[in-house]
Amino acid sequence: MTLLDDFLIRAALAGFGVAIAAAPLGCFVVWRRMAYFGDATAHASILGVALALAFDTSIFGGVLCCALIMATTVSTLSGRGYAMDTLLGVLAHSALAFGLVAVSFLRGVRIDLMAYLFGDILAVGRADLVVIWLGAALVLGLLIWRWSSLLTATLNQELAQAAGINPRREQLILTLALAVVVAVAIKVVGVLLIAAMLLIPAATARSLSRTPEQMAVVAALIGGVAVIGGLQLSFQFDTPTGPSIVCLSTVFFAISSFARLLQRSR
Repeated sequence: MTLLDDFLIRAALAGFGVAIAAAPLGCFVVWRRMAYFGDATAHASILGVALALAFDTSIFGGVLCCALIMATTVSTLSGRGYAMDTLLGVLAHSALAFGLVAVSFLRGVRIDLMAYLFGDILAVGRADLVVIWLGAALVLGLLIWRWSSLLTATLNQELAQAAGINPRREQLILTLALAVVVAVAIKVVGVLLIAAMLLIPAATARSLSRTPEQMAVVAALIGGVAVIGGLQLSFQFDTPTGPSIVCLSTVFFAISSFARLLQRSR
């Protein structure tokens, strides 16, 4: 019997893989105020699940394609006469609704919709682990490769253009990374909680860090600790694992926010 035969070990590895990819990417989501962007991309993944099942193809491939299409659509339409919050709200809820309706048309296909909405980390297999870690490696590789350009384009687009950096290209790179994270995270925390894994560790790390690089590392550590702790709490109290991970992340955020308020009051 190997370590990977233990479902808890597989779950911990899967959650940690998602956390170390989602948290640094979440820093850019926080800096760019793109919270709804993550939601819209995640909600589109349910439509990807339905299409993948309908055409008997890979769930990961279907989710990745729909997430990419959604993210590219948002990037293309932004700044063209649509208020960003309105555009994202319409696309996010429409994609989720169309996905749920499409799932209802599938006949002869057994699908645990709750697992896709809230995740089923305890059911992660070896093949899922390979996909998750390959996706995490791709996202981290993209972020490391383009870190300086992404950061410059995030802080000041005029400065980026003066330095020969194309802000739209950097936006597309973030879009690709976000779509990959959504595709690998759906098995772990589900559609409705993916945005939380992106945002909460990054928001928590913001008050604990002095530099952008430090914030990315601290966010990844917080996400990893939340995964391990959430798994432990779920196992001990028999609670849903994905939501337990997010709840623990929220507790960390509340503690860091309270500590920051105390420090300011002094």
